[in-house]
Amino acid sequence: MRLVARAPWLCVAALVVVAGCAQNPYVVQGQLQSLQQQHAELTQRYAELQSRMTPLDQDNSEQATLLAQSQQQRRVLEEQVAALREQLTTVTSQLAKARDEHQLVEKKAATLAASVKRRVGATITANNSLQERLPAVDIPGVEVRPDGDVIRIELAGSQLFESGGARLLPQAPALIDRVAAELAKTYPDQIIGVEGYTDSDPIRSNKWSNNHHLSAARAMAVYDYLTARTRFQPGQLFVVGHGSNHPAVSNGTAAGKERNRRVELVVYPERIEGR
Repeated sequence: MRLVARAPWLCVAALVVVAGCAQNPYVVQGQLQSLQQQHAELTQRYAELQSRMTPLDQDNSEQATLLAQSQQQRRVLEEQVAALREQLTTVTSQLAKARDEHQLVEKKAATLAASVKRRVGATITANNSLQERLPAVDIPGVEVRPDGDVIRIELAGSQLFESGGARLLPQAPALIDRVAAELAKTYPDQIIGVEGYTDSDPIRSNKWSNNHHLSAARAMAVYDYLTARTRFQPGQLFVVGHGSNHPAVSNGTAAGKERNRRVELVVYPERIEGR
């Protein structure tokens, strides 16, 4: 009974002890030091995290810059690819056009070769007895020169065609008619070659793939006129395109190049019999 009566007093005494400990300055100081240590640790942890975030932010900024540069480079490349595709389409079209023109020239050349070989109610024979007896001709304003057993009559390209073209100029027929009349009078039965020549400059036009094609086309233009507008028949004429081969003079000067751009009517000693 005495023990039970004393229990409440023991509880009160314990509470007093605890309250006293809470007001103890040593206990409070210890708790404060613990809180300060935790605060310092948190501050250090925060500083470490902050130091890690700085390079990450820098990396993100660099990555964003690289991404923008890559996107710009991609746009530039896409534009270049589109331009190249357009150029390829244009070149392909030009190549197809040049191939068609080449085939047309070859077809005309084959037709002319066949017409020379074909008997047109006459026989083409060698007549060597005429080699020393081809009469000379004098055509004012036109270069005429003997060359072995043939006579060469030069028609200046500048009087026949525009630069780089094969269409006869408006004044060209008058020149061709004048020369054809003299040929018909002096060499009525001789075989005549229509030979085209150019200078040594490379072709700058998309219409012709090389100087041989241009020279052949020019010779063809003169041939077509002769067979359509004069007394000469296809079996008496043939066409050759020499390109820049066999220049009349050196291509070292502008005057020399102009002289070499020409069509020659070449009179051969062979003649067509039975005319």
